[in-house]
Amino acid sequence: MASLPRLVVLISGNGSNLQAILDACASGELPASVVCVISNKADAYGLVRAKDAGVETVQFPKLQNETRQEYDKRLANYVTTKQPDYIVLAGWMRILSSSFLSSFPNKVINLHPALPNTFPGTHAIERAFEAYRRGEIDHTGVMVHLVPDEGVDNGPALATEIIPIHKDDTLETLETRVHQTEHTLLVNTIKSLLKKSVSPSAYPLP
Repeated sequence: MASLPRLVVLISGNGSNLQAILDACASGELPASVVCVISNKADAYGLVRAKDAGVETVQFPKLQNETRQEYDKRLANYVTTKQPDYIVLAGWMRILSSSFLSSFPNKVINLHPALPNTFPGTHAIERAFEAYRRGEIDHTGVMVHLVPDEGVDNGPALATEIIPIHKDDTLETLETRVHQTEHTLLVNTIKSLLKKSVSPSAYPLP
């Protein structure tokens, strides 16, 4: 029997999207195995989620005098030992440099709570809600994208989903809907990647 595809998940915080992946793997919905969860923050609750699921966890803080490139190279060397089929950035709050990405071409995917070319970087949901209140937009969304280089949340997109913003929405209700959409879209995108007979490199760059 062939072994399941191997996922390494990188997190920095609560890990609700990690939980969605763990649950989908446990139920058989996602035919994959999370072999390691790595956090750059020791107090990330996602590490507790991973331990509860019996998954190996690693705290991977940046050393005091370490450059970004040195950190990324050390991280890449460690992740390589896990022989991942895909590396999933699920709330990983560091921009990875080519010192990491060059080791895993077409294998690093990221989840971002906005549509392509809108609200890159942090606080994307909050910024979208503020833009809605200014009358600039009537929807936001979620995307899952490959991370080929050091660009911030700029694709190429693997999957997107539009989320309308309602008149009675508060930031909290919008955040709840975005996170629910994230969980489903991320799992479904990983599932479709694993099913494809072609590699993600077949996706056209924008």
